[in-house]
Amino acid sequence: MKKIFAASLLAATLFACNNNTDTPSSDPSIAPPSTGIPAPQNIIYNVIAEHPHDTSAYTQGLQLYNGKMYEATGDYENSSLRITDYKTGKVEKKHMMGSASIFGEGINIFHNKIYQLTWESNVVYVYDLTNIDKPVKTFNWPYEGWGITNNGTDLIVSDGSANLYFVDPETFKVKNTIAVRSNSRAFDNLNELEYIDGFVYANVYTTDTILKIDPSSGYVMGIMDFSNLLAAKDRTPRTDYFNGIAYDSTSKTMFVTGKRWPKLYEVKLN
Repeated sequence: MKKIFAASLLAATLFACNNNTDTPSSDPSIAPPSTGIPAPQNIIYNVIAEHPHDTSAYTQGLQLYNGKMYEATGDYENSSLRITDYKTGKVEKKHMMGSASIFGEGINIFHNKIYQLTWESNVVYVYDLTNIDKPVKTFNWPYEGWGITNNGTDLIVSDGSANLYFVDPETFKVKNTIAVRSNSRAFDNLNELEYIDGFVYANVYTTDTILKIDPSSGYVMGIMDFSNLLAAKDRTPRTDYFNGIAYDSTSKTMFVTGKRWPKLYEVKLN
């Protein structure tokens, strides 16, 4: 999913998904049957702050914890786990964990451990929260690793499909799987995840969209559109896809950014 040559193929696939025969027709005589799933609502937000972001960071995962932003980056040898001051963009601590075969993916902090996925190597790294210099254990993961969050009991993992996997944090074994869909279509390319007030928020890779998902059913309850977030003047040839969600439960604000984006945006949901 992260290789440059795959981007056009994935974009084409997503375009095809957005134009498939499941799309509701304006002709009532050929309208698809009701699924019983409520149509997702458009979620309105306001940008309340812009913070600097390291343009070398190929962002795969974000999490705000105790006032610091934990960020995972990809791109093989450049893959890292880092701690930053999100207000200044300064990287305070960085562990380079990638290699020619290891491509870092999403992260999640749970019970004083940091879980870091990898893309195609089927390895999950676990770090003690107090020391990101080396993992304390690893797990095998049979699928691709994309995004990860938790609901207070289970880790929730995406693999680029429409599936969300509920995983035992002690064994990394799958306990349950749900498929994500709206009233009109399934959604694959689920990427970076964040659990907020009982819902899973997920980036849809290669788009500027975040979905609000009911984890009990997989139904998409809301959609956020960030297509106008990063201005054209702030983009370069290295600027890549929108990706990265973090949440501050104290201020009730969400942080979003993208791969090699110059800015981290703080937004308030209406």
